[in-house]
Amino acid sequence: MAMFCSQAGARPRTWEASPPEHKKWVEVFKACDEDNKGYLSREDFKVAVVMLFGYKPSKIEADSVMSSVDPNTSGIRLKEFLDIVRKKKEAQLYRNEVRHIFTAFDRHYRGYLTLEDFKKAFKQVAPKLSERIILEVFSAGLVSAVPRGA
Repeated sequence: MAMFCSQAGARPRTWEASPPEHKKWVEVFKACDEDNKGYLSREDFKVAVVMLFGYKPSKIEADSVMSSVDPNTSGIRLKEFLDIVRKKKEAQLYRNEVRHIFTAFDRHYRGYLTLEDFKKAFKQVAPKLSERIILEVFSAGLVSAVPRGA
């Protein structure tokens, strides 16, 4: 169930872009590679993220991406860019799914789940799961509170 954090082993499913979305990513890459260098510089990458995701990446995110690219190149090549964008899109979809599920169980709109909320949720989705296991998961803190608007 997507209510669990990565500590509990939940992982986003592999997601593939539709042909029109893939085409858009390639077009954004080409638009941001103004000098047709064949790669995106750090600043080019930031502009591409704004165009695709609507936010400017932090210095930490940009540093992380730039440190992960092939050191023999001066920037992010198209193949690397497409992989980075696909992973960002997967993470975005996963966060939205987690938020949706959490909100469904947060019946009182408090932004957190109590033990009673948690038990009711599990009765709905896993009625045969023992209360002992539900208590262990709740007590271990393996459930992530997803604040409203996050």
